[in-house]
Amino acid sequence: MSDWRPLDQELDRWAAAGRKATLWWRDDDAGAPTAALERLLDLAARSGQPLALAVIPDRAEAALAERLSKQAPDIAVLQHGFAHRNHAPDGEKKCELTAPRQRPETPEELGRGREILKALFGARALPVLVPPWNRIDPEMTAALPALGFTGLSTYKARKQPQPRPGLQQVNCHLDILQWRPERRFLGFAEAVALLTDHLRARREGNADPAEPSGILSHHAVHDEAAWAFLEDLLERLARHPAVRFLPAVEAFAPDRRLETGQPAQAGRRAGGGA
Repeated sequence: MSDWRPLDQELDRWAAAGRKATLWWRDDDAGAPTAALERLLDLAARSGQPLALAVIPDRAEAALAERLSKQAPDIAVLQHGFAHRNHAPDGEKKCELTAPRQRPETPEELGRGREILKALFGARALPVLVPPWNRIDPEMTAALPALGFTGLSTYKARKQPQPRPGLQQVNCHLDILQWRPERRFLGFAEAVALLTDHLRARREGNADPAEPSGILSHHAVHDEAAWAFLEDLLERLARHPAVRFLPAVEAFAPDRRLETGQPAQAGRRAGGGA
């Protein structure tokens, strides 16, 4: 039986403290209009929550831009690597954004991908990079500001708000899918626990309280259980007075302050960053 009480009780504690629990929503691996994408856009419209769509530049089609032009303006486009292609050495975890010294063409590809998305999506395309598989070599991270990126998004609680000057990091903390040993919905209790745990860590000061809690979906590979959970979660969060969803442009604004007006507590977190 679905038990939302841990999440509800945590949000009630935010409300009792007079604080807003900020959240944001990212969906990965877009490139073209599909039935699954249409279902995602319909859910975003019905939920009324702002969506950040991570688009793969090398697979981005003009038809996707045309489709988004008909949608509410609160759907942002983030850059999901360049081709979502693995360049890691054999035996290592998948990674497209390896060190430039190992693959010198990577910075040029990212810059080209940025231009592709700007041409297709205009102001909707934010200078925010979402690394495929949520992995990026530190040397590549250091190169991002020079390539025009002002934002970075991976997975798990961030180590610091700005890993490099001028580069704001805002991660996701609940991936609703399990990837191994089989790809499927993570499971109700596990999903609720991930989101609740990050909210609690923020409230108690064990994670950066200024980093909004991020929900991560992958529309192209959802099973029915994942779709059902995502819809229920968005609906439930929308009803709680302590919750405020941030559009990506606000989530990645530099030096974003807490709802209380206090400075963010950089460097404090609950778990390891990606």
